[in-house]
Amino acid sequence: MCAELILRNIGGCVELRTSISLHEAAMHAPSPAEYAKIMRPYHDQGVSLAAKIGNRGPLRWAADGQLHPDILAAYWAHGYYIFEDVIGADEIAALRLDAADIIERAPVSPEATVDAKGRPAHGLDYGKPAYRLAKPLADPWGGTDLLGGRHPTKMVEPTPAEGAAEYAVFLIYGMCQSMPAGLRLYGHPHLLKIAEGINGPDFTPYNDAIFVKQPGLGGSVSWHQDGITHWDSPHWDAGIHGFNFQVQLYQTTPANGLWVLPGSHKQGRIDIKALVADNGGSDRLPGAIPLVCAPGDVTIVNRQMLHGSFANYSEDLRVSITFGFHRRTSVLGARPGLSMAGIIDVYDDAVIFDRSAVVQVAIDARRQHFQMEKPYRYQPFLGREDEFRFTRETQETVIKDYFMKDLAI
Repeated sequence: MCAELILRNIGGCVELRTSISLHEAAMHAPSPAEYAKIMRPYHDQGVSLAAKIGNRGPLRWAADGQLHPDILAAYWAHGYYIFEDVIGADEIAALRLDAADIIERAPVSPEATVDAKGRPAHGLDYGKPAYRLAKPLADPWGGTDLLGGRHPTKMVEPTPAEGAAEYAVFLIYGMCQSMPAGLRLYGHPHLLKIAEGINGPDFTPYNDAIFVKQPGLGGSVSWHQDGITHWDSPHWDAGIHGFNFQVQLYQTTPANGLWVLPGSHKQGRIDIKALVADNGGSDRLPGAIPLVCAPGDVTIVNRQMLHGSFANYSEDLRVSITFGFHRRTSVLGARPGLSMAGIIDVYDDAVIFDRSAVVQVAIDARRQHFQMEKPYRYQPFLGREDEFRFTRETQETVIKDYFMKDLAI
């Protein structure tokens, strides 16, 4: 029943539309309290639907050591899965410390070179900006041509509380360079085994970013599909644009968390403008669900899934470490999209190998730290592990500015 309703929603089913009062429609910039009242019924509806679908549970393996087929089937059916309690408390604590440090060291404005304490901001020597800042509770991408125009509609932008900071951290890039715990996470054997189960043993990385939604400040991400380059490919299928992990460092809620439209990854490129217009112009799309998680939970979301998040009017901090993976066949020979368009001409074997080397160095960084844990064996580097140990040399040759080689499609 749920899948049928979701599919009909994609086609603009009248029965599922969210009704909007004239008062709400006129309220373009509600106060946080007004916005909370508007959103509460939608939150309740989404949580209820998520409970009916399920698609969450502990990480399970089949007898052959591969990802359990029930989980794979659930992922391909709905386009997402929530793995519960994957990252241990000690590792979450280390990730929180590293993340808090680089959040605190963010520049105070997009043009600034100092943080709120007057110190030189983090990442000034990086090959590209380490941060994306946004106005409090704003939607910086919605309705713009940024990122290939994949965010065609605007989310509601509540009015921030009086005295709010002029800018808030929205995204942080380069965790493998700036966060020791982040680099180790990138080499997590269970996460890489999941990537293998979905994209094959020769999978490639995509990119990484840390989404930050500070209480009462965190901006929204308007409804979008991540994929850019392969929508018209003769080889298109539900997995051609890969997937993203999100490792949750804190509790996520309907107010601060990611929302997805289950099953939408199988629908091809969706006319998001028409979908919102058919919903009376409301950004509260019917059939969507929030991915509510505890610290240490890991979500996996297909990059073709229609998804987004709302302005964080709540008192709850969200920090989501996000990194994705592709099939090698999707990347090889492709021209870059998104932020990599124009930086690299084409993704050939050499470019893919160089960016994938970050995974192998991360595996060794983790091996050195978690000495009782069995490391993941990454097929493209079998027999070459000694060349890609985590050393001062590979920090310079592999990790430094690795994000300038992201495999964005």
